[in-house]
Amino acid sequence: MGLNKNSVLGYATLIMILFGLILIGLGIFRYEDVAGWGFAATGVGFLAIAWVFDALKGRV
Repeated sequence: MGLNKNSVLGYATLIMILFGLILIGLGIFRYEDVAGWGFAATGVGFLAIAWVFDALKGRV
């Protein structure tokens, strides 16, 4: 299975989006206290990094 740079960035973007949504979901539904804010903030950070990976696709 030959992966070039763009397909690796595509898979990384997909994984980052998945984990970002999972972390946001944990922050909303599982943890009701201050820890939930940390999980949700980390999830938003994952989504921001996934956005950067998606923007880099095709330029690398």
